[in-house]
Amino acid sequence: MERLAFLTVDGLSRGAVYAAMALALVLIWRGARIVNFAQGAMAVAAAYVAHSVTAATGSFWLGFLAAPAAGLALGWLVERLVMRHVGHDRPLNAVIVALGLVLLITAVLGIVYGNEFRPAPPAFDRTAGFALLSPYDIFVFGSVAATVGALALLFTRSKAGLRLRASAFAPEVSRLLGVNVGGMLLLGWVLAAGVGALAGMLIIPTEFGLHPNAMDRSFVVAFTAAVVGGLDSPAGAVIGGLAVGLVLSFVGGYLGDQVTPLAIIVLLLAVLLIRPDGLFAKPAARRI
Repeated sequence: MERLAFLTVDGLSRGAVYAAMALALVLIWRGARIVNFAQGAMAVAAAYVAHSVTAATGSFWLGFLAAPAAGLALGWLVERLVMRHVGHDRPLNAVIVALGLVLLITAVLGIVYGNEFRPAPPAFDRTAGFALLSPYDIFVFGSVAATVGALALLFTRSKAGLRLRASAFAPEVSRLLGVNVGGMLLLGWVLAAGVGALAGMLIIPTEFGLHPNAMDRSFVVAFTAAVVGGLDSPAGAVIGGLAVGLVLSFVGGYLGDQVTPLAIIVLLLAVLLIRPDGLFAKPAARRI
């Protein structure tokens, strides 16, 4: 029973971080109908900026705050300099460009920082002692809950959020109503990159450390979480992230860590075969 409780808490903690990364993917998909395969690489770049700030100032928290700021700036640059100029007549164009960005960002990070693993200690102790929740687990839950709450308020209670939603669902009508659709798309990229950078800062300390490819596996897991919940559903991304975290924790705890990649592939294929739009996607209206 204690093992089950531990695996459940551990799975929810990891799932909360995957949910944040999945939410970043959903933000881009809802705004631009693009799966940003460079999201993981962008998060690693922001984590390296945080590492540099921490090394220069000696303050972990200044570095931690620098990561989302760097993510916001990187999202602005990627949308303005790259994605805005990609033709959308073929969906594969954006995918190829995003994969090219992965190679470019990874190569630049390797040149600047090297390809060796760098230590990335967490903000708090990850050992729970006699309690189920460690200080780091509480920090992760609090950070992700605050992020999800802030985004929920933005999308439901602010004019900018309403314009973002309108631009995503009806861009032509939004333009006729005077909405700056291009500006809303830029805002979506910036927000997604900031959320992704935060997720990276929470994930990397639980892995082997900081490396140009540190987020590759985590991105695949987060992408699976987004597909499970539905790329059009922010709430589904959160629930999907928690569910995927639990699956990985139980499979790794009872069958071994070597089985977890297979579990992710099986889960992804099962959802794509049974409900391709995701478990929480809203049914599309029929067109006659």
